[in-house]
Amino acid sequence: MDWKSVSKILLVDDDVELSALLQEYLAEEGYDVTMGMDGRAAIAAAAGRTADLIVLDIMMPHMNGIEVLQRIRQHSDIPVLMLTARGDDVDRISGLNLGADDYVTKPCSPGELAARVRAILRRARQASTSTAQGPVRAGYLMLDPGARVAEWKGKPLDLTGTEFSLLEVLARSAGQLVSKQNISQRAFGKSLTPFDRRIDVHISSVRQKLGPREDGQSWIRSVRGQGYQLVLD
Repeated sequence: MDWKSVSKILLVDDDVELSALLQEYLAEEGYDVTMGMDGRAAIAAAAGRTADLIVLDIMMPHMNGIEVLQRIRQHSDIPVLMLTARGDDVDRISGLNLGADDYVTKPCSPGELAARVRAILRRARQASTSTAQGPVRAGYLMLDPGARVAEWKGKPLDLTGTEFSLLEVLARSAGQLVSKQNISQRAFGKSLTPFDRRIDVHISSVRQKLGPREDGQSWIRSVRGQGYQLVLD
């Protein structure tokens, strides 16, 4: 059976007309799509793991998408794709910082949304089948791709799914400079587009979780315009 046919997607958006259009398109792509009208549906789906991916609009009544994502990330690493208003950089960055896996700006085409959904689910599938590669060790870092477990200096490291994938790419090339385009292809399965800052935002979050080195510098070194390097000592 094709893996896509069993993937369950929860679409949470109070725009009934748009939701119906997106639901119909994603269903034609082979996904099992249900709709929710508010954040409570997303929180319940994450808690019960009744969906493989949540598409979550930011602008909703009662509880906005940022608040919902924050609640979800307190207990679940379920993939979340945010729908944001065009030009609303603050919400996009806030969502990524809180652990959103990706975002699409509205109004969006169903084809673009489906492409982002495929990329996220493909990463999740690859992560679930990567046990054979074994744990990755780089300096103080240990990553177990199969179990999606991370340790830093012998202690559990709490990472979102996207952060784990990004850090795994850097760890497998520890001590070497990895271009942002390479990171995007290997961690996210897609090319980096101009002015796309999501890698920078995720790197910033990982840096905070690793903390500084003894000299006050970051464990993830950046080279402007080129990429990032996981420092070993």
